[in-house]
Amino acid sequence: MHKSLTQPNEIRWHASSDQDVMTELGTRPDGLNDGEIAERLQRFGANTLARTGGTGPWLILWRQINNPIGWLLIAAGALAVALKKPTDAAVVFGAVGINAIIGFIQEYRAGKAIEALAAMIPETATALRNGQSIAVSADGLVPGDVVTLQSGDKVPADLRLIRVKNLLVEEAALTGESLPVAKRSDAVLPDSPLGDRFCMAYSGTLVVQGTATGVVVATGNNTELGRINALLNQTTQLETPLTRQLARVTTGITVAVVVVVAVLIAFGIWIKDAPVGESLMVAVSLAVAAIPEGLPAVITICLAIGVRRMAERHAVVRHLPAVETLGSTTVICSDKTGTLTRNEMTVQVAWLEGHEYRFSGIGYAPEGDIEHDGIRLTTVPPALQELLSIAVLCNDSALRQEVEIWAITGDPTEAALVVAGQKAGLNAHEFRSRHQRLDVIPFESDTKFMATLNRIDGENRILLKGAPETVLERCGLGKAEQQTVNEAMATYARQGMRVIAFAQRRDVAAEEISPDDVTMNMQFAGLLCMIDPPRTEAMDAIRICHSAGITVKMITGDHPVTAEAIGRQLSLLQHGQGALTGRDLDGLSETELQSAVMSTNVFARVAPEHKIQLVQALQAQRHVVAMTGDGVNDAPALKRADIGIAMGITGTAVSKEAAKVVLMDDNFASITAAVEEGRRVYDNLIKSLAFVLPTNLGLACTLTASMFFFPTVRVDGVNELLMAMSPSQTLWINLVASVTLSIPLAFEVLEPNAMRRMPRPPDEPVFSGFIVARLIMVALLMSAGACGLFLWEYFRIVGPEPVTSARHAFALAEAQTICVTGITFTQIFYLLNCRSLRDSLFSQGVFSNPAIFIGIGLLLLLQTCFIYLPPLQTIFASAALDARAWLYAMAAGAIVLPVISLDKWIRNRKIQRLED
Repeated sequence: MHKSLTQPNEIRWHASSDQDVMTELGTRPDGLNDGEIAERLQRFGANTLARTGGTGPWLILWRQINNPIGWLLIAAGALAVALKKPTDAAVVFGAVGINAIIGFIQEYRAGKAIEALAAMIPETATALRNGQSIAVSADGLVPGDVVTLQSGDKVPADLRLIRVKNLLVEEAALTGESLPVAKRSDAVLPDSPLGDRFCMAYSGTLVVQGTATGVVVATGNNTELGRINALLNQTTQLETPLTRQLARVTTGITVAVVVVVAVLIAFGIWIKDAPVGESLMVAVSLAVAAIPEGLPAVITICLAIGVRRMAERHAVVRHLPAVETLGSTTVICSDKTGTLTRNEMTVQVAWLEGHEYRFSGIGYAPEGDIEHDGIRLTTVPPALQELLSIAVLCNDSALRQEVEIWAITGDPTEAALVVAGQKAGLNAHEFRSRHQRLDVIPFESDTKFMATLNRIDGENRILLKGAPETVLERCGLGKAEQQTVNEAMATYARQGMRVIAFAQRRDVAAEEISPDDVTMNMQFAGLLCMIDPPRTEAMDAIRICHSAGITVKMITGDHPVTAEAIGRQLSLLQHGQGALTGRDLDGLSETELQSAVMSTNVFARVAPEHKIQLVQALQAQRHVVAMTGDGVNDAPALKRADIGIAMGITGTAVSKEAAKVVLMDDNFASITAAVEEGRRVYDNLIKSLAFVLPTNLGLACTLTASMFFFPTVRVDGVNELLMAMSPSQTLWINLVASVTLSIPLAFEVLEPNAMRRMPRPPDEPVFSGFIVARLIMVALLMSAGACGLFLWEYFRIVGPEPVTSARHAFALAEAQTICVTGITFTQIFYLLNCRSLRDSLFSQGVFSNPAIFIGIGLLLLLQTCFIYLPPLQTIFASAALDARAWLYAMAAGAIVLPVISLDKWIRNRKIQRLED
């Protein structure tokens, strides 16, 4: 046996004759014997796909903690324990636990694509062994096994077909071919792409018609399915632009906190002569204050709200960060069939006797008119009626209405002919019942025609349909007429149409027919030309994408001519541009490939590795790539893309598991809607971040000011540091107040220019310069108000006389409570300004987002509980406030509203001057 059997790609089985294949594999027409099977099974292994172990739940949970901020919080909690502050420690560890759980829930979506691939291999197969046909376990097949196929079978391994009868195989999941492929046993050219290897049947594809016998040439990981399995194992999912930027922000926060904490500890111990324990508690408070513990919850909830909205627009998100990634997409690589097109073959042209008739309407709905020279026909010409009669009678498909849609039974091409006939008033069921079928010669891939014998108007007629060259050679047309027909065929083929020819013979005496009866003397009736038409909504969606600065590229396994025709109709190709094929991409250098992918928008006859190469080439040009797909062959590229989008109706389980988003209606327009929603989510997420982070900076400034500028108070003869807030109180602000107020921002309406601006660069900072300036301004206002409230309240209570520990504790609790309340009111008034980061708070409409006022009301209720409920007073060391304190806290917090409004007005005035 040939040693390269372990590497089947080295032998081009599709280019070898069936006899050479049998010889190379050392097998016979009656199959292998038991000894040969056992030896080969040991040599090549089972016919199964290798699986890689997924990440376990404990490792996923560990990753949520094993990060700089996680360890910093753990250290702060441990320090609180060491300082015998169990309440503060419990609250800090609780924050760590909450964030870990949120992260775990997000990540605990172990990839199931490999398992879904394995499910495509059938459990049993029919093989010839020891000269007998027996059912065997599919995982026991070996190279050299002789396997038989029949309608409804899943192909159990890669087969070189040696005998074929009327075999049609559905390969869309593997190759992207939109229609079942007619197979034959003849060898093809060595460099034929996967979709053109008509003598091969590949593992996991489905036999929809006919029978065949084939020799197993590859099993398990050596099959085409196995090759995709390997690509899936090798392909890694990329981080989203937002997660990359947030990782930088959190790393920067961690470094800054460590540095500032070290400085504060040293200052407290050596400059202010404070006790070590007090200095360390200030450090714990600062660490807890500066870290945005509520940020993961805010991001998760904002994205989850976006997920719900996208689901309402037919896009189901399987991976939360994908919501934001959609908004930053710069290139959408879309499949053709069913996504950009309807996946419903439609007759558009009838050609006969030199006349062209156009059919309106698309899809399987039998609605539309027939036009000739731009004039709508009220009556159908006899010659056209006769052509459509042949198309309906020489046909096994049927049309039926299901609720609000039209569905078909049978072959999509034949169904399109039935629809065309019904547009001319020929109801297939009634017409066939009036014109009895006496005999039939079924379509076979070798003969490329179908013929029926029908009783029509008192005579028997042979009706013929098939490939144009097959039908024409049986008609005996004159040279001039043949040339005219050929020119018409070429014209429609260039438009990407599938051309079918029809003929008939009248007054036949026989009551049955054989292939010999249709070899000559047929009367040519005409041509019907069909195409899978583009979706109307896809055309509109592509225009919206272009106005939003998003490039749309079509990547399909279909024929280049068809792809170019659809590409032009969708405005993806301009005059003079053409499609590139997978063969064109082979051998290109990395630079040449990047140039090709930037200059071409339509790619045809591509293999799985080509799709990954195209995605990587676009990513190398700093693009954020969304890739759509529905087949097994799409899965590796879906996983590699920044955002993989699978089809919910036609998509395989493999593609859905590899993708981050699933379209429930398989419609490109839903992608555009998802991009729009993604931009809305991103804008609102930035608003939420711009709201949350000033609080952390403000808390850090407040505690830093406490250490550097607050006086040391002597309590019962011991120096005490004044801390504006305790660690547990800062966590109340971070986890309760910030989260409660930031979530309503996720419900803000779409910005007016969201789909008219260019996509943001993937490396663009989360915050622009003006937003950073805004954060600092708000933080300083917050810190100044909080410090002023604390000092005023504390010294108002303790007075000038010596401070006792009881009075100090009472004054500290009340001062810290008013400080926290002042910060809370600053957040409330700043929230109103965050509804639009650049425009007036009235620009979005005061009541356009009721969630804002619900959030404010809820926080005021929670803050009241914080102040007055004894259990919360015990946990957070808070104290009751009187009405005067509430008013002072509100007044201090309200300062931010006019200041930020004035800042917006000044900036907008400057922008207007520059534009003028």
